[in-house]
Amino acid sequence: MTKESMMLPARTYSVSIDRDWRALYEEIWQPEYFTKWASGLAESDLRADGDGWLADGPEGPIRIRFTPHNDYGVMDHFVDADTGSEVHIPLRVVQNGDGAEVMLTLYRQPGMSDEKFAADAKWINGDLKALKALFTPQRGRNG
Repeated sequence: MTKESMMLPARTYSVSIDRDWRALYEEIWQPEYFTKWASGLAESDLRADGDGWLADGPEGPIRIRFTPHNDYGVMDHFVDADTGSEVHIPLRVVQNGDGAEVMLTLYRQPGMSDEKFAADAKWINGDLKALKALFTPQRGRNG
């Protein structure tokens, strides 16, 4: 088996946020902040558990490990939905001019249908929009 045949298909989605990238990272890197925008965790209480966190996901209990705080804007996390194998979710906050770009890579898992991959992509884009909305000033109806 070649190295290429073991790679997973991937798509990266991003959102631009008008905020200094380092300031944004400092505000959102903590695992507890994910519940404000990541819909899979929004209705759950994240509970610290050893070197990870426990949450109630949409399809049952999940265990999550987060990358420690760092100087590079890396917010990777590893999710185990009680399957015995972790799914790596790369998440980055990088500089985009005076603002930030938040990028999340979705890997198509073995056996995942086209429909499930598309649904996960839609879900991720919704979550990224929710994150952006937290940092976008709200205008009134007349403004």
